[in-house]
Amino acid sequence: MIVPMTTENTATQPDARVLPDVSHLVIGVLGGTGEQGRGLARRLAKSGLKVVIGSRDAGRAQGIADEIGFDVVGATNEDCAINADVVIVAVPWEGHAALLQGLTAQLVGKIVVDCVNPLGFDKQGAYGLPVEEGSAAEQAAFILQDSNVVGAFHHISAVLLLDENVESIETDVLVVGDDRTATDTVQALASRIPGIRGVFAGRLRNCGQIETFTANLISINRRYKAHSGIRVTDI
Repeated sequence: MIVPMTTENTATQPDARVLPDVSHLVIGVLGGTGEQGRGLARRLAKSGLKVVIGSRDAGRAQGIADEIGFDVVGATNEDCAINADVVIVAVPWEGHAALLQGLTAQLVGKIVVDCVNPLGFDKQGAYGLPVEEGSAAEQAAFILQDSNVVGAFHHISAVLLLDENVESIETDVLVVGDDRTATDTVQALASRIPGIRGVFAGRLRNCGQIETFTANLISINRRYKAHSGIRVTDI
């Protein structure tokens, strides 16, 4: 049955465009020494957030943090997870499960943002890999039973994130998850990067198609020699 929208039942619905203040949050980036993680760390730190990047080697993490600037701090993966309010997972798919299995205790109660794309590559280009749980984000949720897992940041070019000459990245970040507070928080984080909007795109079960769509964007980039993203219309 379709319930008509009335003043009474719309008044209780929060405005989807009003997002929380996240300026006080500490953001951890696991895989912060890789291109995607380093780029996200740089952009979020530049927006004024406190950022910690994690690595198996704290010294290497601090070296990358020094290169990024904006008061980014390097740490071990364990310390990064412990000291952050929100933790972004930006590691290669091959090490995804093992990393998270080793951090279940440190990530209890945290918002964990998974931006990992399980992709394969052959002579025909990129393609999505099957994931038993349905997606990398769902695998993360299965492992991290006591964390709030959100899928986001899958479609942003690391090249653009790292390019100091690019001030504004004109794209939307699709955010999926099962907890409204967590998805609103991640939308707000994404929206701190100039040009980017965080857009809620459904439950965590929808993350598989978002992750594999990255293969289509890679094909677009190769054909047109671009760094493509997406925009959602009419919102």
